[in-house]
Amino acid sequence: MSFKIIVLAKQVPDTRNVGKDAMKSDGTVNRAVLPAIFNPEDLNALEFALRIKDQREDVEITILTMGPPRAAEIIRESMYRGADKGILITDRKFAGSDTLATSYAISLAIQKIKDYDLVLAGRQAIDGDTAQVGPQVAEKLNIPQITYAEEFLGFNKGNIQIKRRLEQGVEVLESASPVLVTVHSSAYPCRVRNAMRVMKYKYAKTDIELQELNEDYIELFESRPYLKIQQWSVDDLKADISLLGLSGSPTKVKKIESVVFTQKESKTIQGSDAEINKLMKSLISSHVLG
Repeated sequence: MSFKIIVLAKQVPDTRNVGKDAMKSDGTVNRAVLPAIFNPEDLNALEFALRIKDQREDVEITILTMGPPRAAEIIRESMYRGADKGILITDRKFAGSDTLATSYAISLAIQKIKDYDLVLAGRQAIDGDTAQVGPQVAEKLNIPQITYAEEFLGFNKGNIQIKRRLEQGVEVLESASPVLVTVHSSAYPCRVRNAMRVMKYKYAKTDIELQELNEDYIELFESRPYLKIQQWSVDDLKADISLLGLSGSPTKVKKIESVVFTQKESKTIQGSDAEINKLMKSLISSHVLG
C-alpha cells in the first residue's frame, strides 16, 4: 500500500515588485500587474515530500493548488522536480477568498481525493503572511497538525517523525497518519528541475489550457494520460457558494495606503575615521539612529 502525500502549493505575486497598482480598490491583490512565482515556503514543502520519496519507493506526491488557470504552471514546475501529478482548483467564484474561504475549498478538495497519509504546506504565503490556511485545513479535516516543520526524520512503527523549528531551539514530534504539516523556511531548499522530467511533463495541461490551444492533443493524452492535469470547479467540489469568495470571507481590508520611498538627497563621504564619526553623530542627532 503506497504512502500518499498531498502538497498544498500556491502561485503568488512577487512581492519584490510591489508598486502603487499592486492593490485594487476593494482591498484585494491586483495579480494582473505583478509577476507570479511559486510561493517560497511551498517549495520547501515540496522538497520535504521529495525527501520522503527518496527514502520510500511507494510514495506518491500530488500537488494541489487553488488559483486562476495560470496557476497550473506551478503544478508543471512541481512535476519537473519530482511530483507525480497535480490538481488545479479554479473557478471565478473563488475570487477574493480569504484564509477561511480558501481553507474551506482546499479541505473539500482533499476530502474528494480521500486517500492520503500526509498533507504538506508551506508555513505561510508571501502575499498574506498569515500562516493560517494550513492549520485551518487541518481543523476542517479533523486531523492532527504539526507546524514549523524543519526536517523529516523517518518513520517509527508507522508514525512519522519530524523536527520542528522553534524560536529558542527545536523539538522532535511524532504523529500517526493522516497528519497535516506546515514547513518552515529553514527546511531544505527545493531541488532544481530534472531535465528528463521536464521533457516528460512539459506538455502537461489542464482543460482550460487545452481549450486555448489550436492543436489537437486528444491522441497525445490518450497515449500519455499522466499529462492530464485535473481541474476542479466549485461544482466539482460541491461547495457552498456562500462560504467562498468575498461573501464567504469575513476578513475585510479597511484601508490601503501605498508608501513609495523616494530619494530626496544624498551625501558622499570619504572613508576616514573623522568623516565616519561625523556622519554617525549627524544620524544620531537627527534620530535616524538611536
